[in-house]
Amino acid sequence: MNRLGAATSPYLLQHADNPVDWWEWGPEAFAEARRGDVPVLLSVGYAACHWCHVMAHESFEDAETAAYMNEHFVNIKVDREERPDVDAVYMQATSAMTGHGGWPMTCLLSSDGAPFFCGTYFPDRPMRGSPSFRQVLEALVAAWRDRRDEIDKVGADVVAHLNLNRSLSGEAAPTEAELSAAVTLLEQDFDAGTAGFGGAPKFPPSMLLEFLLRHAARTGSASALAMADATFEAMARGGMYDQLGGGFARYSVDAAWVVPHFEKMLYDNALLLRAYLHWWRQTDNRLGARVARETADFCLRELRTADGGFASALDADSADADGRSVEGAFYVWTPAQLSEVLGAEDAAWAAEMFMVTEGGTFEHGASTLQLRRDPLDSADEERLSAVRRTLELARSRRSRPTRDDKVVAAWNGLLVPGLAEAAVLLEEPRYATAAVEAAQLLWRLHARDGRLLRVSRDGVAGAHAGVLDDYGCVAEAFLAVLGLTGDPVWLSRAGALLEQVLTHFADGAGGFFDTADHAEALVRRPQDPTDNASPSGQSAVVTALLSYAAVTGSGRHRDAAERALGATRALAGQAPRFAGWGLAAAEAALAGPVEIVVVGAADDPARAALQRVAMGTPAPGALVVCAEPGGADVPLLRERPLVDGRATAYVCRGFVCERPVTEPADLEPLLR
Repeated sequence: MNRLGAATSPYLLQHADNPVDWWEWGPEAFAEARRGDVPVLLSVGYAACHWCHVMAHESFEDAETAAYMNEHFVNIKVDREERPDVDAVYMQATSAMTGHGGWPMTCLLSSDGAPFFCGTYFPDRPMRGSPSFRQVLEALVAAWRDRRDEIDKVGADVVAHLNLNRSLSGEAAPTEAELSAAVTLLEQDFDAGTAGFGGAPKFPPSMLLEFLLRHAARTGSASALAMADATFEAMARGGMYDQLGGGFARYSVDAAWVVPHFEKMLYDNALLLRAYLHWWRQTDNRLGARVARETADFCLRELRTADGGFASALDADSADADGRSVEGAFYVWTPAQLSEVLGAEDAAWAAEMFMVTEGGTFEHGASTLQLRRDPLDSADEERLSAVRRTLELARSRRSRPTRDDKVVAAWNGLLVPGLAEAAVLLEEPRYATAAVEAAQLLWRLHARDGRLLRVSRDGVAGAHAGVLDDYGCVAEAFLAVLGLTGDPVWLSRAGALLEQVLTHFADGAGGFFDTADHAEALVRRPQDPTDNASPSGQSAVVTALLSYAAVTGSGRHRDAAERALGATRALAGQAPRFAGWGLAAAEAALAGPVEIVVVGAADDPARAALQRVAMGTPAPGALVVCAEPGGADVPLLRERPLVDGRATAYVCRGFVCERPVTEPADLEPLLR
């Protein structure tokens, strides 16, 4: 019996009709394994994962393979985005046993959860020296039957390995010299030819870019800014960026940003929206403003849910003209397709602009769209805009990628600050509305008695407890809405979440576990301070603690942030590429962060003008709160009156405040 029909996860629902007797993760499944004296087959993936779909079609939809699985295993399906704690534990085991990880992830466990075999994708037939999935299963069944003592020993050894104390710690936050040394290390890994860091595949280094921008703003480092400039340009002009509809794909499969893995994730676009916005405000490069606006519009158009949240992802695959599910089918073009839509003359021009070739840059003669140069003049620019609109309209008639419409607390928390800042800097009120509504949904639906739930879908909260990055990202989102609205309720809500963190996630050594002390016990309590595809829970919490301390003056929260930055200090000297968000937070801690209060009537254009200038400062982690005068419930707003009855800005650094000003021209020099 397949038990996934009532799941909240779209990924699990994709498998609800498999002939495999899937269970959701839970004690009932492990009790069944003990009762039948059979191993657990754990399969972990996510809805937008291309190779997860391939393995599902080849093996989990195959009646013969499913029958074998049902006879010999208790089969558990997990959505890694819904249960990042389960994913983290068994991904660590997979990496330790195989030297690499990824999804789909396939692990064999004993009934107490100990992993004795781990792998990723297995094909349905032997391929290039690798066994088929069925061959792997048959070998494992034989081992379970004939060599149980070996299996038990392997499982015990793996669990012992997982529980070795590998905590990264340091005595304090990174120093100025250590942050500069991290930039030097990044220079060694920077690809001077095509930008970005490392080789193929290349992932968008959004958190590193934020660090580099902040470091350049604080120190004037030309090297940090040059690496950021080149990478922003390369990503925005390459095939990883959707040149028609906005938004970024997950990563580039090549080193030159030409061909993406086409899934679009909320967390990538949330981080890149904010990063491009910050690049524009720091350099005045209008490409940054365009990409930030188009990315925000993409999120509102394609990912916003009916209840005001934002969906997790768009799939990489969609149906081609023959109805086959093909990766990238929605996004790529051939010269013939351009000609059919645009006519011969415009098609030839568009092919040159977007680098669509006869041979193709992707597969089967198709090309991704790149925009490696700007239009030459205003007429060229108008022509490009018209071509983009025509192609986007034509593309809208293609079969669209499916959407994973679960709302993940942490990823929505990442998007809210970007939308709040974009609303002010790009003067787009609907971004502010969307930011506030998403924050309201997170509190209304995901908060329960001060704790957070990880996911919701269609207005219904899931059962899974929030993990550390949920608390950190959502607390930061609430503080961003406080800054946008001045409403003290958001400070109270952020404080409640951070109290949960300090009470239930602390590890006793200055860091934080990824799960609370009251969460479900796994074979290991996960703790990973490294920033990967999205900020680690620890980095997200540090960012929120620093902002909360700046608003309230709380030494307790500031001290907790600085102690937790000890892990970033350790990473900065070893692997700064995996500490981008922590390094960005360390820059904010060194810079203060600067606190800016703007008071005035909500409908006063003078207040809005001061707010734009305040939000436009590149000062690392600058905290801006805009409110009506008299906000006694927010410590930072106390005793901030209007000056001469006019909208007024106050700038403070390190417990010292500048004189209040009422003119944007007078505010700008105070922020340099």
